[in-house]
Amino acid sequence: MGFRQAWKILLITLLSYCIIQSYYCNASDTILQSQKLLVGETLTSASQVFELGFFIPVNSDKRYLGIWFKNIPPLKVVWVANRESPLKVSDSAASVSISKNGNLVLADGTQNVIWSSNVSVPTNITVEVVLLDSGNLVLKDNVSGQCFFESFDYPCDTFLPGMKVGFNRKTGERWLLSSWHKENDPSPGNFSIGISEQLSPQFFVWNKSTPYYRTGEWNGLKFIGLPYIDSAAYIVQFVFQQEFQEGTTYFTFLPNTSFLTFVELQSTGSVQVVQWTDGCPAWEIYAKMVHAPCDIYNTCGPSAVCSKNKFPICSCLIGFVPRSSDEWSKGNWTGGCVRRTKLLCQPKGNTTSIGVGQQDGFLKFSGLKLPDLAAIFRLDSASECERLCLNNYSCTAYAYVAGIRCMVWSGDLLDIQDYSYAGEDLFLRLAYSELGKRKLKRALIICSVVFSCLFFGFALFCFLKHKIYQTGQKRKGARSFSLGDSCNISKDYTMESFYLGNLKKEDPIELPLIEFEVIATATNNFKVDNKLGEGGFGPVFKGKLKGGPEIAVKRLSNRTGQGIEEFKNEIVLISKLQHRNLVRLLGCCIEGEELLIIYEYMPNRSLDKFLFDASQKELLDWPKRFNIIQGVARGLLYLHRDSCLNIIHRDLKVSNILLDEEMNPKISDFGLARTFQKQQQLVHTHRVAGTYGYMSPEYALRGVFSEKSDVFSFGVLLLEIISGKKNSSFHYVQENLNLLNYAWKLWSEQRGLDFMDGTLINSFSSEEIPRCLHVGLLCVQEHPRDRPTMADIILMLNSEMKCSSPKQPTFKFETYLDLDGSAKDNDRCSVNEISASLSQGR
Repeated sequence: MGFRQAWKILLITLLSYCIIQSYYCNASDTILQSQKLLVGETLTSASQVFELGFFIPVNSDKRYLGIWFKNIPPLKVVWVANRESPLKVSDSAASVSISKNGNLVLADGTQNVIWSSNVSVPTNITVEVVLLDSGNLVLKDNVSGQCFFESFDYPCDTFLPGMKVGFNRKTGERWLLSSWHKENDPSPGNFSIGISEQLSPQFFVWNKSTPYYRTGEWNGLKFIGLPYIDSAAYIVQFVFQQEFQEGTTYFTFLPNTSFLTFVELQSTGSVQVVQWTDGCPAWEIYAKMVHAPCDIYNTCGPSAVCSKNKFPICSCLIGFVPRSSDEWSKGNWTGGCVRRTKLLCQPKGNTTSIGVGQQDGFLKFSGLKLPDLAAIFRLDSASECERLCLNNYSCTAYAYVAGIRCMVWSGDLLDIQDYSYAGEDLFLRLAYSELGKRKLKRALIICSVVFSCLFFGFALFCFLKHKIYQTGQKRKGARSFSLGDSCNISKDYTMESFYLGNLKKEDPIELPLIEFEVIATATNNFKVDNKLGEGGFGPVFKGKLKGGPEIAVKRLSNRTGQGIEEFKNEIVLISKLQHRNLVRLLGCCIEGEELLIIYEYMPNRSLDKFLFDASQKELLDWPKRFNIIQGVARGLLYLHRDSCLNIIHRDLKVSNILLDEEMNPKISDFGLARTFQKQQQLVHTHRVAGTYGYMSPEYALRGVFSEKSDVFSFGVLLLEIISGKKNSSFHYVQENLNLLNYAWKLWSEQRGLDFMDGTLINSFSSEEIPRCLHVGLLCVQEHPRDRPTMADIILMLNSEMKCSSPKQPTFKFETYLDLDGSAKDNDRCSVNEISASLSQGR
């Protein structure tokens, strides 16, 4: 055989291989009508996130077609096509293709159809199958893009961003998750997840058709049956949708740019939220539900409460007794409890047959997972809700919950759980005689508690006085204060006066006291080289506890008059707060004139060190900045709505945003923070305190503040992060504009990207930056009513929802006030980043 003939054979072989490769697809994201996907080949989504192919579960003799996360161990399959019709492992000739009728089909080695998309596809079009970066496998017209089949419409055990869980009232269709039968068997198991058909829906896990677990109702921000996961900490940003014309009601959740996440229903009925971040070796479980007996639906039966931290875990509500004492004593609580005294069943005001004033009443229970099967009424106040329940003979309890409003129960109260903190208030209807017994019992308890407190208080007084006398720590001429509503400065301060002063019962100190010598040693006697910075309170030093972590120590300056008030605020307020985007307080030191607060050390210090430094700002690419924006927003939402105290920060600014080693943000410096009631809309003060450039107009001019004041500051912060410029020093000379008005000018001219920091040119998002600019301008509108809430802001930042148009910012702080509170002109403005207190709000 000659060289020419050999060359021809080689050429024919290569051409044949190319033809085959054009027929069979491999490592693409698309299957065309002329192609097949064989065993051993895969589709990969455009951004290499998901992969479609054949897999064999561990210790299984069956083969399945599925979708999984690419290159993240261990293998996590998120969707299975033929979960009820598996292939044999020996069938290595199976294939996936598009049939003549336009459907996606899975065929075995003998070309028998094992599974099909089974939809109606017009005959005059060309279709293709595409694996999207969301994990959704779609069958669509390759010209118009019309979808005929989506794997998201047929979920398995995994809830991915963009999926729907809900129902369609018109068609009767339901989108449910269903568990695997076993860990190595994808066939449908006993458990499923869906939502209830009520005004404020909740997620349910069903064991076949029996309720197994529920999340509690959705209040617009979170599920009220999950108090330990506050709305700001949800890594799964749920969105509730009701489309009345289509008849659909469903939950979905938004993708997060910082990490991958999903919700998984396990074969045991447990539910877990799982996440993976770049650099992590494997998946991490963020939250797990249904892992204790009290989580299982109605463990204790009707009118009983389940408590994880008590033994036995079940107890009857006050005024109720076990239905069967014998069964109850054996640990069989399913029969629940019954009323000890029947209700009088008389409407309020009708005392004809029962004596004046002897009506049914309500007893308040706090910190509960509210019962199931509530009727919901959109009433405007708790008093209206109480009146509705009292005038309804069948009403057994009510609750008034923000975002849901009036919840009323009739008949048995099912699936109540007691939490050690958080939870909701339930008002249980009881007979008059039961309330009387309760009042007597309460009086006895109060007397006992008061007597015990007096006794132990006296004992503590004697102990401290003796200790002070022994150690010689008493120092004359130093300062003293109490943690009441205001600071009481006296001429003599001791440890004794601190503890036995006017400390409010609702404001206990929950921090460890650390000796001054320990802190001095940790900071090398507050060496100048260890100084991190200085604010209105005083200097901050870096230190390291012996055998412990690195710390940051804030030391009260003897020169400032506001340190004691700030010190009180920090140790009373922030010690009670726990959130990933709030700086953590480790302890405090109170010794003589020394007042110290000890924080976790943040290695990257404050945001301003990067944002306003030309040599450092390049380290803040857009993904990092967007992560910081989202983190600060979540932290503020926690302060405003989800913390136990409901707090307005009042001094949000770039220098008060600290960054950990991974550049995650944490809000710090709560010296000026104030608590407010959930019902309060506005608070007035005669002491205006804050920072130049960040104060809202209503606060700076009239001393009126609310959560919308923090929203204004957040808007300024957002615009500074986008532009890399300080609001307090920026001046657009051509048109005499400050940073806020310059941002509005560019936005109104549809030149939003011109506002962007030039160092972001290689990392910016053409969608996220204009959206953030839009949100920032909504936040800095002059009137508080026009500004969005933090809940709205988080939703706008993470979705493409249509937002209202912002009004042009008109307020310039420097026009009205100097830092000493006096009027000033624009040409005499000074730049000062230290928090200031103004004596009088106007």
